[in-house]
Amino acid sequence: MVETKSLILERPIKAAVNYLNFYYGGKVHALKDINMSIGDKQVTALIGPSGCGKTTLLRCFNRMHDLYPGNRYRGEITLDPDGINLLSNKVDPIEVRMRISMVFQRPNPFPKSIYENVAYGLRVRGESKRGVIDEKVEKALRNAALWDEVKDRLRDLAFNLSGGQQQRLCIARALATDPEIVLFDEPTSALDPIATASIEELIAQLKETVTILIVTHSMQQAARVSDYTAFMYLGELVEFDKTEAIFNYPSNKKTADYVSGRFG
Repeated sequence: MVETKSLILERPIKAAVNYLNFYYGGKVHALKDINMSIGDKQVTALIGPSGCGKTTLLRCFNRMHDLYPGNRYRGEITLDPDGINLLSNKVDPIEVRMRISMVFQRPNPFPKSIYENVAYGLRVRGESKRGVIDEKVEKALRNAALWDEVKDRLRDLAFNLSGGQQQRLCIARALATDPEIVLFDEPTSALDPIATASIEELIAQLKETVTILIVTHSMQQAARVSDYTAFMYLGELVEFDKTEAIFNYPSNKKTADYVSGRFG
């Protein structure tokens, strides 16, 4: 286990990772004693070279690993204010995914209309009142800065949107169930610079109302969008601090080597 200095967050804690270990297929030890706290309504970035465990850690938060047999967690991720352990066998993974939404690397709209893409999670949760769904769909599209572009073609197929619009639609879908945390797994890696800037601006707006955890290979993006940054290497958390500290005066040599481009 890598020892990291104790860090006092500037905001209340939304989620705490306590001695988290994760095993693929019960054998591959992918995460090793991860300890970190996620600040409420802040952006926390996970950086590190390919295969270091960033996405593995991200997917622990909404139990995506449960979809594949043999995977195993050890440790806890507690969600405040109720203090539940998201990894407990007593907690329904479906409910976890309603409280903690995810936006993937590439836009993945469903083969449905723009409206039905955003309404999907609400229907899964059991919402059937058309007025409620209409209101939440509009709110989510507005929060994803997409409403003005699609309000007159909500019945069009989502696939008719541009790549950047599709990713904002996926963000709207993630926001529709009023999640407490939104996970972003390299959300701009498949987008052009203009669409990337749009998503980054959107993330800056979203943190006013929701907690964000983002995996990115772009250190420049992490520096632009995040309040705190965690550097991971070989399944371990090497350093976790304010983003400014990680990039300007890291305390660990591995972190300094990585952010300066000496490896990775």
